[in-house]
Amino acid sequence: MIDKSSAFRLDRQVPLVVPEVNGDAAASHHGIVSNPNCSTIQLVVALKPLHDAARIRHITIATYQAVSGTGKRAMDELRSQSLALLQGDAVQPGVYPHPIAFNALPQCDVFEGDETTEETKLVKETHKILEDDGIGISATCVRVPVWRSHSEAVWIETEQPLPADRARELLAGAPGVRLVDDPAAARYPMPSEATGADDVLVGRIRQDSSRRNGLALWVVADNLRKGAALNGVQIAELLHRRGLIRVPQQERVA
Repeated sequence: MIDKSSAFRLDRQVPLVVPEVNGDAAASHHGIVSNPNCSTIQLVVALKPLHDAARIRHITIATYQAVSGTGKRAMDELRSQSLALLQGDAVQPGVYPHPIAFNALPQCDVFEGDETTEETKLVKETHKILEDDGIGISATCVRVPVWRSHSEAVWIETEQPLPADRARELLAGAPGVRLVDDPAAARYPMPSEATGADDVLVGRIRQDSSRRNGLALWVVADNLRKGAALNGVQIAELLHRRGLIRVPQQERVA
């Protein structure tokens, strides 16, 4: 079973898989493979080649997440609120605690203490997929009035120096990544370009001079495709290709 809920993601007995990043982990399954959270998937696809090259020590991330991540009711609410506000009418929130039209809500899912569950997922799932709990991760997840495709502003600090040009080379050759990085020509990843596409778009790659070995980048992907359905299909294809679709051997009871 490829499970797309959050039920098994942090279970130590269940592999959490993004095929371009940690496909080998699928071999350890015992009948269940878990599909990560949408915002986690695009993040680790972009960061894996950089982590392999220079080892990431810290990540600061702000997400800008589309309403489709909440479902059809949220998309309907964005449409109706936008029309009402453009006509000068008042609106009342239903799906979210505040109106989403022409707004930005620094809350994705519910709060558990100071963090939302979305922020906690992003931290813990990234640790598990990259197999490195030593990475410091600070996340703020924001819901924005966009139909589809999540955007992420990402700042990383690496153990080894990683020039921006080298990062571009690594990302240009990384599986599942499309480099869109020509700011002088107004070419950078946008939700409108990512929607309907399978790739994770990465751009605005530049040195972050505020920290040692710092790098900044902008990551965008369709949350309904690579962030959800496509990744599940890719897991199934991986399992089939490697002969891993099987009933696990049961331990014999003496």
